[in-house]
Amino acid sequence: MDQIIVEIKNHVAIVKINREESLNAFNYETLIELQNKVEEIRINSDIIVVVFIGSGEKAFSVGADLKERKNLTDEQVKRNLFKINEVFNAIDQLPQPTIAAMNGFAFGGGMELALACDIRIAAQEAVMGLTETGLAIIPGAGGTQRLPRLIGQAKALELILTARRFTAEEALTFGIVTKVVCRKDLLSESLALASQMLANGPIALKQAKFAVKNGMNVDLNTGLQIERKAYEVTLPTEDRIEALQAFAEKRKPVYKGK
Repeated sequence: MDQIIVEIKNHVAIVKINREESLNAFNYETLIELQNKVEEIRINSDIIVVVFIGSGEKAFSVGADLKERKNLTDEQVKRNLFKINEVFNAIDQLPQPTIAAMNGFAFGGGMELALACDIRIAAQEAVMGLTETGLAIIPGAGGTQRLPRLIGQAKALELILTARRFTAEEALTFGIVTKVVCRKDLLSESLALASQMLANGPIALKQAKFAVKNGMNVDLNTGLQIERKAYEVTLPTEDRIEALQAFAEKRKPVYKGK
């Protein structure tokens, strides 16, 4: 059985963690499979937006598979830690915009997967948290770095050091998720957001994401230079000319990602 299922429709890749019986936890095999799927998505020019979701109704992902971990050697634990970092970094660096559709529990590495995505939408029933310190470890797949960049150092430290679990509504208040919806509407709401993005130029989407992501952690002047270079990439494209023609002809543009 495939542990990662990818469905592509209307230029959107829906990536599903398919381990419902283990609350979509990550074992080494799952990480390898996810890495391969992410690499396929990266180079697929037909995919413009990516949505990540967990199978079933209980969990987005509860992180590392603790049943596997208790039988691993120290070297194998380090192997898994390196791999999960590698995979989540690859997701973070995808050129396409990414949406985490958080359909249930998102703990530890599952929360860190969501943080590696650009935008997070949560079901009302979702409960989440970076719970690792409760297991005498720390968030090791980007959580200590991505969460404070998202919501600020003090609140991130509070959540990490207490290993506190919090609701979707609290996550909305903290600024971790951008929207909370009924679970039955979660995928459709995520796809609706993707559809709004699809109405725009595919190259512009990638370059706008590139400018934001790469400009966040540099000084303003460097960030503005990154922005200008990203803008310049869009100038010679067919899509930019199509946008101008569509405006003049009072019609919707038809973008081809060229």
